[in-house]
Amino acid sequence: MSGFDKVVNSYEEAMEGLADGMTVLAGGFGLSGIPENLINQIKKLGVKDLTVVSNNCGVDGFGLGILLEDKQIKKMVASYVGENKLFERQMMSGELEVELTPQGTLAEKLRAGGAGIPAFFTATAYGTPIGEGKEVREFHGRPHILEQAITGDFSIVKAWKADRYGNAIYRGTARNFNPEIATAGRICVMEVEEIVEPGELDPNYIHTPGIFVDRLIQGTFEKRIERRTVREA
Repeated sequence: MSGFDKVVNSYEEAMEGLADGMTVLAGGFGLSGIPENLINQIKKLGVKDLTVVSNNCGVDGFGLGILLEDKQIKKMVASYVGENKLFERQMMSGELEVELTPQGTLAEKLRAGGAGIPAFFTATAYGTPIGEGKEVREFHGRPHILEQAITGDFSIVKAWKADRYGNAIYRGTARNFNPEIATAGRICVMEVEEIVEPGELDPNYIHTPGIFVDRLIQGTFEKRIERRTVREA
């Protein structure tokens, strides 16, 4: 195959080089679009003292939540705690350092990191504990705080379909944070439901160009629903 081929044959190869103390950026929103098999491989590797950046930390026993079980995560940067009781307990006890960030600000911090923009000003969170100690400037008569971009050692993302060169398409709401996170890691590892040959995907519909993807692997997924709500019969 061409040197542009990004496909690897095992999850061991996909996450090769991950080490203690690194920063991992993980796609997903709730349990939608999470790279669950790559997370399982991090669990298997047993690496510790990780800083993990993601919209949230999965749920008890699934997704990023499994990395809390053996305290592999030292610091979590997220926009909310959600329904993960272990996350809540470790945060409240001080076992886990947590940096809560407004959801839109988190998305922009990741987008900026991938675009090579070191920082930006936003009015969001001015006057709250999140804004304490941050530089303030006024634009159009409104105070804004300075937020720094986020980059990481590894980006782990999940897409629906990709060609062997890593050009990828996300499906529906599973797109969420994945495109931004794919650009912000030094090494981007993508798992997908289907790998096709180059030329099979319409370039007009590519969400993540292959230039951002370093390793690509096809997996199978459980696709849990985080909270199922049904109507009484």
